[in-house]
Amino acid sequence: MECRGLKFYLSIYRKILIQDLKSKMSYRADFVISTIGMIMTNVAGFITFMILFHNFPTINGWDYYHMLFLYGFSLVALTPVQCFFDNNWNLRFMVQSGDFIKYCFRPINVFFYFMSEVFDVKGLGQLMFGLGTLVYAWYHIGVPVTFLTIMQALIFLFTASLFMIAIMNFAAATCFWIQGSGYVMVIMFRFKDFAKYPASIFSGIFKIIFTFVIPIAFVAYYPSLVLLSPDEVPLLSWLSPLIGLVFFFLSYKFWMLGVRKYDFTGS
Repeated sequence: MECRGLKFYLSIYRKILIQDLKSKMSYRADFVISTIGMIMTNVAGFITFMILFHNFPTINGWDYYHMLFLYGFSLVALTPVQCFFDNNWNLRFMVQSGDFIKYCFRPINVFFYFMSEVFDVKGLGQLMFGLGTLVYAWYHIGVPVTFLTIMQALIFLFTASLFMIAIMNFAAATCFWIQGSGYVMVIMFRFKDFAKYPASIFSGIFKIIFTFVIPIAFVAYYPSLVLLSPDEVPLLSWLSPLIGLVFFFLSYKFWMLGVRKYDFTGS
């Protein structure tokens, strides 16, 4: 496979994105309805939080605004997997039908080529709602607004997104070995609902699983502690950028391992 530079891939991605957006905007009613649906889903989650904290003022020491901060943080962190990696949901169908073979014949990275074909615009609705929730909670908690805190927020939001992207890469790539991989995708995606809760509410085996096996705790909890508890930041929070990069790299290699298996067998 020919090795290309970043400038080349950015140029290709821009062209593919423009064509994808043009095709989506030709069905504007579908776009508007889908975006409204995404926003309403998140509004429902917000209302659930309000009802929950009407009955329980705190959860394991976490009050309403701190939990809301975690919720908004997780929504923003989940946006990249929604917008840029949504084509993972189509991978198993392409593999089963044999149509995936077309990606193996182009002189560009297969992972990039496949993912770049779909940009889910609905994720922008989630991003706006998540940012609004995060800013609202940020203000009420009283987190200082400084250059340092803004940079920390950007770095650790990016870090958090890497974990969910990696989880879905691993889940999607199982289709190269498992026919019923759709269940794996759905189960792994459902785990995102646990990202809006602090890992401290889990105990024993579940805390270990959500930290080291299916690292949902890194989607919001550990990265957000850098902003919420600057004086008592656990080591896992500081290490989360490195762990996130490693986890994403491993998911990419696993995904590409599946591609090589598919290419060699022709199945």
